[in-house]
Amino acid sequence: MRAIFATDLSEASETAISSRTCLECLERIGIDEVHLITVLSANVHYGMPGINFDEQRERALAAQRRLFEEAGFDVETHVVRGTPHRRINGLAERIRADLVIVGSRGQSPLERRLIGSTARNIARTTVAPLLIERIAEDDGDHEVVREHLFQRVLYATDFSENAERAFEQFRHLKDATQEATLLHVAGPEQRRTDAAVEDPETRLDDLAADLEEWGIETTTQVREGKPAEEILATEAAVDPTVILLGSRGHSRLRRLLIGSVSEQVVARANGNVLIVPPSRMS
Repeated sequence: MRAIFATDLSEASETAISSRTCLECLERIGIDEVHLITVLSANVHYGMPGINFDEQRERALAAQRRLFEEAGFDVETHVVRGTPHRRINGLAERIRADLVIVGSRGQSPLERRLIGSTARNIARTTVAPLLIERIAEDDGDHEVVREHLFQRVLYATDFSENAERAFEQFRHLKDATQEATLLHVAGPEQRRTDAAVEDPETRLDDLAADLEEWGIETTTQVREGKPAEEILATEAAVDPTVILLGSRGHSRLRRLLIGSVSEQVVARANGNVLIVPPSRMS
């Protein structure tokens, strides 16, 4: 399986890579090939006296590559110029990536660009499952917020086709996941209309039975309220290492938009978020 790791060559990105438990999680879900990509701004200015940005960039990229190689991954590096989310999605489509990984914080001293904004743009347009890994900063030091990326999964579903596609990720995650919470949120207006999901408790129990066959300890919850608010409240209550959910599908003309629930969760979640987009067009 192939993964893309988007790096801004910052200390925050290196922190995410150097966490041994994070790398072990990638191994457990079957990742063996990593494409390390950094995207240069089209507006980078050269010629600053005493500063060789190319040399600094090459050293930083080589150091991050070594971290993956020492962990046993096959690695390719890509240095490209343009708009980050477009170039990253373009690479994902070209190599048919199984996973894209982006840090949620971190500012590069080389390019002075925030990877956090890049993460949000990729979340809106991603063509492959996207893991947004939270990196915390405290007095200049960085650390991953959740070392075990997939150990405890909060899966939120509205039982749509895309939500079902997100659930299929458990086939890859099962060797890295110990606990799962399956959540369905119904808004008050849905309870009063034909849009209400029939017997969500039983449908969640059926999904839980599938996970328990793989040895994943599973609980289910049905909550009522605004979906994004209830997903975030459940995150606070059960402390998952990752929230798993599908993005809403759109026509080709609307692919710049992600489902509003997913977008709110990406922006406000405390931990990691794994977003699964609709199937690639054949």
